[in-house]
Amino acid sequence: MTTIERGQTSLPSGTWTVDPVHSSVGFAVRYTGTITFKGEFADFDAALADERLEGSARVGSIEVDDPNLAGHLQTPDFFDAERHPELRFTSTDLRLDGDRLTALGELTMKGTTKPVELVGTFSGPVTDGYGNERIGFDLETVVNRHDFGISWNMELPDGSPALADDVTVTAHLGLVQA
Repeated sequence: MTTIERGQTSLPSGTWTVDPVHSSVGFAVRYTGTITFKGEFADFDAALADERLEGSARVGSIEVDDPNLAGHLQTPDFFDAERHPELRFTSTDLRLDGDRLTALGELTMKGTTKPVELVGTFSGPVTDGYGNERIGFDLETVVNRHDFGISWNMELPDGSPALADDVTVTAHLGLVQA
């Protein structure tokens, strides 16, 4: 195992797989200009191997507080789960500066692939109470949903859109060395 020291610029070697109990993948978007609406994907995976981070989330596993809204998010108005059952991220370059991580890569959503830059923090490696080696990532990016063909909206009485264009995509990943 490679140990990361302050200022080191490489990630630990080996293969690391997601611990779904201690991880989450989600999104947030402004609604009516007053609140931030959030959702998560219950079924996802992620792995780091050879300094390449990859992950995916099943659209059918979207969790929000309203079952009717969860159903609407599955339709072609939003994610179109029937034709595009998953979101996918694949890194092309990982840059580590101390605990700051930048993951350049491609995000595929609703059948469209676009370059993105996820930024956040890296922590570890540490040995847990059961002898497992663990690392963690807290990453996010902001994408324009229209770039991925997600253009549904509703006009509010004042003429403004109900749903903002920018969506924050988050990944809080606990990974265990395989």
